[in-house]
Amino acid sequence: MRTEIKLKIGEFSRLMQTTVKTLRHYEQIGLLLPDEVDEATGYRYYRMEQMQRLNAIKDLKSLGFSLDEIKDIYDDDTHTPSLEILEAKIDDCRRQLRELEQRRLRLAVLADSRKQLLIMEKFSIQSLPEIIVASHREVVENYDAIGAMCVNVIGPEMQRLGCKCPPPGYCFTIEHDKEYKPKDIDIEYCEQVEEAGEDSAIITFKRLPAVPTALCMKHVGPYDRFYQSYVELFKYAEEQGYQIAGAPRTCYIDGCWNQEDPEKWLSLIQLPVILP
Repeated sequence: MRTEIKLKIGEFSRLMQTTVKTLRHYEQIGLLLPDEVDEATGYRYYRMEQMQRLNAIKDLKSLGFSLDEIKDIYDDDTHTPSLEILEAKIDDCRRQLRELEQRRLRLAVLADSRKQLLIMEKFSIQSLPEIIVASHREVVENYDAIGAMCVNVIGPEMQRLGCKCPPPGYCFTIEHDKEYKPKDIDIEYCEQVEEAGEDSAIITFKRLPAVPTALCMKHVGPYDRFYQSYVELFKYAEEQGYQIAGAPRTCYIDGCWNQEDPEKWLSLIQLPVILP
């Protein structure tokens, strides 16, 4: 008479390269029950034949089936996915591929933008296209308050309004004070959106005209040093014989939302000019 081999849960785990925690979870949800549980010791034993079922579970998981879906399949007498289920999974794969391709394209645009910024000289000439922006104007205590205003006030309101921002993202501020002020700064925050929405008490939508020529300068460091960069930028414009054609925009690339060290914050000052 052939003696049936039964494996303790640890032995079964090693042979099948599946953790004991996973096996206990499968038991808990009724997907793979031990063949025997010793009431005295609590030891769980599995038969060799159960290896085939566990391999089938692994295969279905690798094909994208959830544990609930796999359990439904095994609750069915056929123990195999129907043609309808397989075709639905194929359609789901196609959808995921489309989403991944869209994500890849957006990441590529963002990477190209970052590469261009990294290789850009300290001063450069760019053209700024016509855009639609979500705008918020407020008198802030100082430059350090800009980050908190964006994260705590503007961001949640734009999300509430359902604003969609085209990649890689373009947000900037415009100062409306006629002279430098270290405190109580009249500042307007703008972020490019795909389309205008309905104005709220916090956000106003507007269309900004294109800027044919803008003198751009990188600023690295905290916002309280913006004034030094502004002085350097205007001095450079004067030396080159550029005529100022509008208020500068301060574009935020890296800040408190993704970089803890203020010395690594990256901004771009864009000054509309007319070339000589």
